[in-house]
Amino acid sequence: MNERRKQGILLLFPVAVLLMGIIFTTALFYHTYRQIAYQHISAFSEIILETSPEAEPQLLSSLKGYYSLSEQEIVKNNYLGKYGYRAEEFCKGIPTYTFILPVMLFFMVSGAFVLAAWLFHRRSQKRIVDLTEYLERVNIGAGETLIQTQEDDFSRLQDEIYKTVTTLYQTREAAVSARKNFAENLANIAHQLKTPITAAFLSLQLMKKEAADEYANRIERQLDRLNRLEESVLMLSKIDAGTLLLKHERVDLYTALNLAAENLNDILQDSHIFIEIPENGCIEFFGDLEWTMEAFINLMKNCMEHSQPGGIVYCEYSGNPLYAEIRIWDEGTGFDEEDLPHLFDRFYRGKRAVGDGIGIGLALARSIFELQNGTITAYNRRNGGACFEIRLYSH
Repeated sequence: MNERRKQGILLLFPVAVLLMGIIFTTALFYHTYRQIAYQHISAFSEIILETSPEAEPQLLSSLKGYYSLSEQEIVKNNYLGKYGYRAEEFCKGIPTYTFILPVMLFFMVSGAFVLAAWLFHRRSQKRIVDLTEYLERVNIGAGETLIQTQEDDFSRLQDEIYKTVTTLYQTREAAVSARKNFAENLANIAHQLKTPITAAFLSLQLMKKEAADEYANRIERQLDRLNRLEESVLMLSKIDAGTLLLKHERVDLYTALNLAAENLNDILQDSHIFIEIPENGCIEFFGDLEWTMEAFINLMKNCMEHSQPGGIVYCEYSGNPLYAEIRIWDEGTGFDEEDLPHLFDRFYRGKRAVGDGIGIGLALARSIFELQNGTITAYNRRNGGACFEIRLYSH
């Protein structure tokens, strides 16, 4: 017996109980009415004959006349009313069970309906819970085949959910494979660029030994830029392919910020810009010191490029049980409003971009923080200047 037939029987059961109860009650009342009418007429006839035995022929004749009356004539008859008798005075001898049985029938039918509704609701809730748990397992990557051997009202929904999940799995696998292939191709291109760049550097060094001139210096700057681009592309390809391995150890924020600032000492001295990092106690998070420092360098450098000579790049950090927060800001002109939604896009250079950057530094910083369960946002301060806000979550 399939599930649909079970549900049909479950719904028809209360209807069948109600129908049987109505038939039984009708038969019971009809039998009781006939029995009471017979007993009352018999008792009345007995009293008449005991009082006037000679009236037996007239009584029997009257009974024949009573049987010949139609039901409509009997219902409209109110002969005893003119002597002061009422119908309520003749309602004697009705058995108690004629009232108890309808009440019992009502409770039986109500109970049957409630039981059927509860069983149906319980079965539906169980199916909903099963489908919900299946989708939850899919969301955490632990999906499995959802098997339901019996047909019910949720079978079609289950089939559509399973088809959708299967399609999403296939789409995700195709997207992951395409992304991995793209990352591998990008890494191959970056490695291929490394060879001619290195050869060009060696040739340039030989040229400068023979005769250094302005053209050689220009070539060297462009080769440096190509080298940085190659390294950035290689790094981004590792992130996309998921092969960039980060350590998971305690990192002190004050140490990471200071190490990042030390790596910018030469640029800071040339630009006459200072980095201010006040000590705010030991605030730690679990992550990779080297890559976190690399991300801080990119953010500090961005603030330096938008600061005037003699300006200050400010760093601030704090912590709570949920996350560690770092803020890095400058006192420059801030971001252009149109650039804010795209600041962390790869190869994007804003309207106020300076220097010979290629638009990878901020994208790389965001990827590094996201790999360490963190977020980064950028906004303009009310008092002027641009600010980066990083949150590294504990869980």
